[in-house]
Amino acid sequence: MLTSHSLDAVVQAALTEDAPWGDLTSEVLIPREAVATARLQAREAGVFSGGVVFAAAFRLTDPRITVTLLVADGTAFEVGTVLAEVTGPARGVLQAERIGLNFVQRMSGIATLTAQYVAETAGTRARIVDTRKTTPGLRALERAAVRDGGGHNHRFSLSDTVMAKDNHLAVLAAGPLGLTAALIAVRGRLSHTTHFEVEVDRLDQVDEVLAAGIDTIMLDNFSPADLRAGVNLVAGRALVEASGGVSLETVRDIAASGVDIISVGALTHSAHSLDLGLDVVVDAEG
Repeated sequence: MLTSHSLDAVVQAALTEDAPWGDLTSEVLIPREAVATARLQAREAGVFSGGVVFAAAFRLTDPRITVTLLVADGTAFEVGTVLAEVTGPARGVLQAERIGLNFVQRMSGIATLTAQYVAETAGTRARIVDTRKTTPGLRALERAAVRDGGGHNHRFSLSDTVMAKDNHLAVLAAGPLGLTAALIAVRGRLSHTTHFEVEVDRLDQVDEVLAAGIDTIMLDNFSPADLRAGVNLVAGRALVEASGGVSLETVRDIAASGVDIISVGALTHSAHSLDLGLDVVVDAEG
């Protein structure tokens, strides 16, 4: 989850990377007493995300800077919409400008793409979720953006749940117990609160996995027809997740198969940064 501590740590690291010894340009060009107002404006339509992260870039640079968010996270906007206003010491505004923009453009891009996937699945039971294919160090921010776009989060990390994928199953199946017995043994060692998910890549694996009392079965790279067959095989005994081969062109057919969850790596690894601009007007009396 996006906590104030994790947010500040990420933003401060970005600010330090961008200006390790200060902003030389602003320090030599801009008078110390100058005040600036900047407006964050949309150059393309989308869904807003990252307002608090945008504000943190300015707050951590100079606490005298005031950021007024004019649009809430998760809100759709059109070209030309003013999303936020920044006012304060001009040097600080200029120094934090790029970092604030980088975060809000990236997060709004993810929220916008997620909203498109959610719209494509409207009227079905399918829930759009993200994956662990996130930018290293930015997972909490990118997953907050997915939620702002109307999507949901998968496991946050490897520590959250048991998720046996193809390579795990290959090792288990080669053991002395056989797949079902091995999965049952694993289930017996887990707390009752721990979710257990297993990935399969063939329909003939479904019954073997179901027999172990698995919570979620992931059908990986199945065609829509095979997804429907898989949903019928599971018959409500576990949640069914579809993964692999998901795009805006295919997601509607995948959702129509009756799956409960569609995991989409593209939400975070392929979203483009939305085109937002920060136009600064220096107070002539400053």
